Amino acid sequence: MSQSTGHPVGSAVRHWDVWVVAVVCASVALVVPLLNVLPAERSALHASEFLVTLVGKFACYAIVAVAMDLVWGYAGILSLCHGLFFALGGYAMGMYLMRSIGTEGVYRSTLPDFGFFAFRSRIGGVYFSIITQAFTYAAMLLFFRNATGFGGNNGLTDFKRILGYPLREPSTRAVLCALSGAALAISYALCRAIAASRAGRVLTAMRDAESKVRFSGYNPVAYKLFAWTLSAVLCGAAGALYVPQVGIVNPSEMQPSSSVEIAIWVAVGGRGTLAGAILGALFVNGAKSWLTNAFPTAWLYVLGGLFVVVTLLLPGGLLQAIRSLSRIHLGAARVARSVRSLAPRRNSSSPPPAHPVAVGEKPRP
Repeated sequence: MSQSTGHPVGSAVRHWDVWVVAVVCASVALVVPLLNVLPAERSALHASEFLVTLVGKFACYAIVAVAMDLVWGYAGILSLCHGLFFALGGYAMGMYLMRSIGTEGVYRSTLPDFGFFAFRSRIGGVYFSIITQAFTYAAMLLFFRNATGFGGNNGLTDFKRILGYPLREPSTRAVLCALSGAALAISYALCRAIAASRAGRVLTAMRDAESKVRFSGYNPVAYKLFAWTLSAVLCGAAGALYVPQVGIVNPSEMQPSSSVEIAIWVAVGGRGTLAGAILGALFVNGAKSWLTNAFPTAWLYVLGGLFVVVTLLLPGGLLQAIRSLSRIHLGAARVARSVRSLAPRRNSSSPPPAHPVAVGEKPRP
């Protein structure tokens, strides 16, 4: 890869992941909503409501993946309760939507107030992952109870309006999809800025050698708590954008397997890259959307096999594979340019080379 700052191709290759994220966010925030609103329904360019909802969902999943990559890829904290934060954000939005319509919903009643969870722990490694998974499972059981007041197994559904706009209107869904794309862009830019800052370098150092960081005078708890809180907030925001688009939230969003699947998104895309987390979320959920219809019984086997293959052969995920291909392509292009520059240039006006004469043979006139 070229290290020259004046080489435009090398600069583009070094920052291609930023351009990919920019294209993805622009597509979600602008292209897909406009293709849903402007062209006629019979037009080949028209984006259906199903596609708009699907793209908006994937953008919300990508925000969760970026949030997970911030704490796992940079701070080394493998959290298995991010699905809980995602679901809590969804329940918060669901309660707002239900309270805004009063008794018009299927439950014919208003919802009770809700509280919030605070978490702080210095436990690390696999023990931290087990504790967060147990915490998620306990919350799921709590929300499954009808007495809790959140709809029990059915959850919250039958949403009608958001800020006075009907949720079933195509224009409302297009705006929600655009907001999801904008939120994804903001989340990526924020996490990228943190990763490149001094706090991000401290997080990376704690991931590699926390004891040395503590010996240097830094307080790992404060940095971990900051990254953890920000990551939870991003998950909650993604859940709040997710619910009005899919129209339902229930305790199944909190099941431990959902949090494990979030970690798989990040691992498949590329841990510690942020852009790889977005690619992993889009790739895995796109494959899931197709395979659950084509091969519904084989999806979990494909997901497990994909995780094993990436872990063994591509520890850097899809992003590492794409970067390697980019380096190979750029290297081949540089070699081709070097070969062309070293090749002798023949002047068309010069006489042709003399015919070779064998030993003992007279030269031809």
